[in-house]
Amino acid sequence: MRYLHTMVRVTDVDASLNFYCTLMGMREVRRIENEKGRFTLIFLAADEDVEAAQNNKAPCLELTYNWDPESYTGGRNFGHLAYEVDDIYAFCQKLHDNGVTINRPPRDGHMAFVKSPDGISIEILQKGEALPAAEPWSSMPNTGSW
Repeated sequence: MRYLHTMVRVTDVDASLNFYCTLMGMREVRRIENEKGRFTLIFLAADEDVEAAQNNKAPCLELTYNWDPESYTGGRNFGHLAYEVDDIYAFCQKLHDNGVTINRPPRDGHMAFVKSPDGISIEILQKGEALPAAEPWSSMPNTGSW
């Protein structure tokens, strides 16, 4: 068995691509437009996985956009996506500076949680050892849920 992808439904392709690609640094590796089924599938890969993902050798995030309007609730009930980053503080600062709420700040220098525009919970983990505690993160309270 091989892990292929995680699928999340999105309601605004532009907002989702801005979040996942511009802010989180992922890259689109393929897109499928299905006129008969009235949906678009957009496959994204983490920067280090792009080449492998283009050859179906690395897992992707599949964004599914249904052309007919639907309402999606409870993104948290599916669990969360998890991504490893080189510097959790710099990464969270970039998200914060771009209007993303840091729901669970990286107080421990190791783990944080944010949500996508569609309410999908995303865990951000520090690659390797945790960074030393640093302000403003170490005293920042949780905001909302994740």
